[in-house]
Amino acid sequence: MKVLVVGGTGLIGGDIALYLTSRGHNVTIMARKPSVVPCLAALPFMQGDYVNDSLDDERLSGFDALVFAAAADIRALPMDGSVSPETFYSEVNDRAVPRFFAAARDAGIARAVYIGTFYPQVAPERIGICPYVTSRHLTDTAVRALSSATFNVCSLNAPFVLGHIDGLDIPHIGALVAYAKGQLGDLPVFAPPGGTNHISAHSISVATLAGLEDGESGKAYLVGDENMSWKHYLELWFSAAGNPQELAVKEDEHPMLPSVIMFAGAGATVHYETEASEELGYPRQQIAGLIKQVVDSYSI
Repeated sequence: MKVLVVGGTGLIGGDIALYLTSRGHNVTIMARKPSVVPCLAALPFMQGDYVNDSLDDERLSGFDALVFAAAADIRALPMDGSVSPETFYSEVNDRAVPRFFAAARDAGIARAVYIGTFYPQVAPERIGICPYVTSRHLTDTAVRALSSATFNVCSLNAPFVLGHIDGLDIPHIGALVAYAKGQLGDLPVFAPPGGTNHISAHSISVATLAGLEDGESGKAYLVGDENMSWKHYLELWFSAAGNPQELAVKEDEHPMLPSVIMFAGAGATVHYETEASEELGYPRQQIAGLIKQVVDSYSI
């Protein structure tokens, strides 16, 4: 397949692009600017901004499939108060993403996978309350509504994703490694209450190819791998860093896992089982080994 990966310079999209390439597919990355990471910079690149570009210049023509891994989250939200979260997410997610998918359909792309988030499925009570969860719900619903006999669209709604690409620096991951090594001075060492499901970027990549090849059109797949408390998850990082700790659980604001990123609610436990791993054939039990790989890579 000739596949366009939107958001292919990031961790999830980049892992997908590299995996599809390794499986013999012809992959082009689309982003606002090219990657400086060697393995990603080696792939064909298309400059594009799905929010602001009209995309009526035939750039999307000639592709068989689309993977979209670029919807905005809190990292892109302006923090200067210039725009409300509701307005920001509405523009860059609710309106822009379905508009892009419609342009892809009109350009003749036949199959598409949207990488979404698990919150609308595991915490539906947050829809209409949390602007981010509401936006991702509306975006996912609108994208899948474009499914037709000639345009197969499914979504993979993922929990917390961990991965590693050589040369790609993820600031919050680097900070977490330093925290686990005890290198961040006087930051308090403890775990927040609650927990979540985790999945590897590699598992997402395998699921994405399965979705492109055999995904059920119009379906939202809730993907996931391992349920962990935040205590257990953080203790894996400390152990991998050679600084094992028995972490106390405290209600205080956590320096690495602040409440602002806990969209199901501070202290919530979001654990679930899913049949998607069997349906999409992706590997599981990846997290502990991946944490060790990430810590080792940041220690070089």
